[in-house]
Amino acid sequence: MLVNYVASAVLVALGLYAILTKKNLIKVVIGMGIVDYGINLLLISFGFNGGTAPIFSWSEITSGMYFVDPVPQALTLTSIVIGACVDAMALALCIMLYRKYGSTNTEDIRRLRG
Repeated sequence: MLVNYVASAVLVALGLYAILTKKNLIKVVIGMGIVDYGINLLLISFGFNGGTAPIFSWSEITSGMYFVDPVPQALTLTSIVIGACVDAMALALCIMLYRKYGSTNTEDIRRLRG
């Protein structure tokens, strides 16, 4: 269980490193996606309490059963869809910038604007 939290922290840190230090816009967008994946892993890890999936029939229920909380799963599914849309929009903006300036390097684009 601790492995999930450590992996989540590593993914978020790696994504923030890419966002803050890289000059290529494509690498920045990839860093945003990695941060999103780390946060999704953290949400799923919060919802897991050692139980089973909440899919059952009435004959299978016993008094000592633990179920996984479905709310973090639903939030993570929504976050995945929103993250995919944000990544697509950011990549579309990168394509537009490349077409206009001929580069995806932020320093080159900044110099061209004056």
